[in-house]
Amino acid sequence: MIAVRDLYKQYATPQRVVRALSGISFVLAEGGLCAIVGPSGSGKSTLLGLLGGLDSPTSGEVHVGPFALHRMSPAQRTRFRAARVGFVFQSSNLVPVLTAAENVALPLTLLRLSARERSLKVDTLLHELGLREVAHHRPAELSGGQQQRVGIARALVTAPALVLADEPTAHLDSRTGRDVMDVLQSMHRGRSTTFIFSTHDPAVESIADERIALRDGMIMPTSRGCKNHGDTPQHLGP
Repeated sequence: MIAVRDLYKQYATPQRVVRALSGISFVLAEGGLCAIVGPSGSGKSTLLGLLGGLDSPTSGEVHVGPFALHRMSPAQRTRFRAARVGFVFQSSNLVPVLTAAENVALPLTLLRLSARERSLKVDTLLHELGLREVAHHRPAELSGGQQQRVGIARALVTAPALVLADEPTAHLDSRTGRDVMDVLQSMHRGRSTTFIFSTHDPAVESIADERIALRDGMIMPTSRGCKNHGDTPQHLGP
């Protein structure tokens, strides 16, 4: 379960203080497929960053399973991300000098696995995503859709409990974007992994089981499936 309670995030600029999130609270069931929607500047990317331990809140609580991210040090959050979270970015963010297979294998370097175990995990995912034929190609030799599928494989290779995708179709044409979301939906089936993605695209958000609608850092009544702040436990986890 993911539980967020009374979450605030502020950024100071020379001119003013920007409030990116304003006291939001919700609970998401484990293993769900959730869309975070809203206009630019609504707080979508900020929320994803806090859920993934990339940043710490100004105040409030973030619980991912038994882990209280708001109490963690930066070093603890780094270890949490390495073991528990997979990220899919707007652009695939692949290392240009590495092959597709080498890019997928990168997160495994932090785990104590043999070369054979790493190779098996990578090969299995590349096969599942239809990428075996381009395993030894570099990113420049791949289409946009193939690059994003490699990014999805990289996010899943450690079998994380949580996958966060920040507008994964933003830089793709509509057909390729639909293909990528079909892949995400397919990879979600049969896994206990929770998938959360942000999007502007109504066609993309329609695949989600749950929907968090943000505007000006607040949750809108059009949210669907997620429990509201009144259902959020007073205390969860350590």
